[in-house]
Amino acid sequence: MTWLQHYDPLGNVLLSTLVAALPVVVLLGLIAVLRVRIHFAALIGLAVALGIAVGVYHMPTVTAAATTAYGAAFGLFPIGWIILNVIFLYQLTVQRGLFAVLRDSLARVAPDPRLQVILIAFSFGAFIEGMAGFGTPVAITGAILIQLGFKPLHASGLALIANTAPVAFGSLGIPITTLEQVTGLDAKLVSAMVGRQLPFFSLLVPFWVVAAFAGWRGMLGVWPAAFTAGVAFAVPQFLVSNLHGPWLVDIISGACSILATVALLRRWKPTDRWSSAHVAAAAKPEAGVSAAAVHDGKRIVQSWLPWIILTAFIFVWGLPQFKTVLDQAGAPKVAVPHLHKVVQRVPPVAPQNAKPEAAEFKLNVFSATGTGILAAALVAGMVMGFTPRELLAAYGQTIWRVRYSLLTIAAMLALGNVTKYSGTDATLGLAMAKTGALYPFFGTLLGWLGVALTGSDTASNVLFGSLQKITAEQTGLSPILMGAANSSGGVMGKMVDAQSIVVASTATNWYGHEGDILRYVFFHSVALAALMGLLVLLQAYVPPFTAMVVR
Repeated sequence: MTWLQHYDPLGNVLLSTLVAALPVVVLLGLIAVLRVRIHFAALIGLAVALGIAVGVYHMPTVTAAATTAYGAAFGLFPIGWIILNVIFLYQLTVQRGLFAVLRDSLARVAPDPRLQVILIAFSFGAFIEGMAGFGTPVAITGAILIQLGFKPLHASGLALIANTAPVAFGSLGIPITTLEQVTGLDAKLVSAMVGRQLPFFSLLVPFWVVAAFAGWRGMLGVWPAAFTAGVAFAVPQFLVSNLHGPWLVDIISGACSILATVALLRRWKPTDRWSSAHVAAAAKPEAGVSAAAVHDGKRIVQSWLPWIILTAFIFVWGLPQFKTVLDQAGAPKVAVPHLHKVVQRVPPVAPQNAKPEAAEFKLNVFSATGTGILAAALVAGMVMGFTPRELLAAYGQTIWRVRYSLLTIAAMLALGNVTKYSGTDATLGLAMAKTGALYPFFGTLLGWLGVALTGSDTASNVLFGSLQKITAEQTGLSPILMGAANSSGGVMGKMVDAQSIVVASTATNWYGHEGDILRYVFFHSVALAALMGLLVLLQAYVPPFTAMVVR
């Protein structure tokens, strides 16, 4: 039996839109205003979403239950699986004292906290985003920043703000290749268009993230480093996305940014002495730990080795050829009962005669990124001298540490799935689509909304890709432009989605303070999304920006 979605269940567009927005409003209100613990807020938000799906949109109860289970399962695997194993590796390095050595070696390369934000949160985070995504760069860079002495709020918030410009090309370009599957838009054309939008922000974000941490004057003191990191990322991002495609953009751009920044720091240091004058107020070094401690070369190599091993494993696991081999070894697809091909999206959200929504849970245990991270952690653990018994004990401790985070991610993904399959997300999207000539601006914000709801640029493209294409064709805009805008606008929503905030709070051992993190990053998210919307608006109507649109 097929259930047809309907997008105005109350017979009044305004009322239907307000009701559709309730789960998001309740969730954010509980977190940011009432400061309810995030796993409770997620469960309450999920309950509201289910009540609206069944009571207002008349979604069959059994289908709503299946949707919830499907979302929760996806939250635990592959997303929770990644976070669990990243934190496991981090815990191993902490127990051996190697994370402190890593922190000190980074402090010597970039002794100024502002430079550490640029090099670690932006450049290194972008490199990791290219290979893994799904919160991995936020987890890793947040953990490094907290060990460098940053306050938990800064470590979490700065990692989130910096993890914007690379997201559209994350995980070897999955968001854009998925958009092609959903809409039929050529992935190379969309890649080229995104590559004519995001480089402006890749240049801006290093300045922005430092200003968020150190203020305007503090940012001016390190502008050469911010400029170098931004240009070294933005130029390859443009070239690779336009000349090759979406697959290797972040890996190449992130590596170029790291190398260029490190090369600059070997010859240039800031002269304003900001670190000595302001570090006490902006960062919080651990008692008794010297940020400039000197270690011998062998010890420094040992501290970097686990992360080198992780990078190598993630890179290999991300290769399509390797994934194919592992998938052939066993990656069963399980059609979700009472949901697979039960829900039917209808025009104008989906094309006429669109296929019912698929709902298959892929248990690709071997090829999952989290499995590659676990393998890297085990190899690194043995290299660090852990016995199998010690590794097992450390893994158990890690599971206990992230238990609430896993519960929260499961609830958040369940909530996102309920909004998707019930059609409440489409009601919100259609409200934005009715903005006439301003649609390029609001269509970009639609991508932001999609990521804020689902926690994934890929999921946002699945959610709103067809709507963007259909609306663009109806209004005479370029479908390539608006498809790209969905991804480019979506990256700015990455810092406010609850999944990413939970990852950040877990990595920095600040679980329970997600409302503080949300308040810290919210303005930055909305401001950057609005700037992206303005750029897309100019590309749609105003020469010479119109010449940038891929035809």
